[in-house]
Amino acid sequence: MSESGEAETDEQRQTRQEAERLAEEERLDKERADERKSLISTGDRSAKIRTYNYPQGRITDHRINKTIYNLSNFMNGDIQEMIDALIMAENAEKLNESKLDEV
Repeated sequence: MSESGEAETDEQRQTRQEAERLAEEERLDKERADERKSLISTGDRSAKIRTYNYPQGRITDHRINKTIYNLSNFMNGDIQEMIDALIMAENAEKLNESKLDEV
């Protein structure tokens, strides 16, 4: 029954269901667009992860504030020092998180 007390016809019911389906689809599209937008960087310089400075022969990872002064070796695949520093930073972060969870 509709609000006016009349029985809903099949056509009215189908139209209502289609409108509800389209509204839900639009809502999901907006959610997905908002999620995609949040994942895209603004291109702001402060969002950079790593700097490769060729004139000075250094590479800096800004996430862990680690600088290596041997860019040519790094670019040739000698990246273990950076990997070790990243692993240490990740482990330190996990340790801090576990300490916070204990409190």
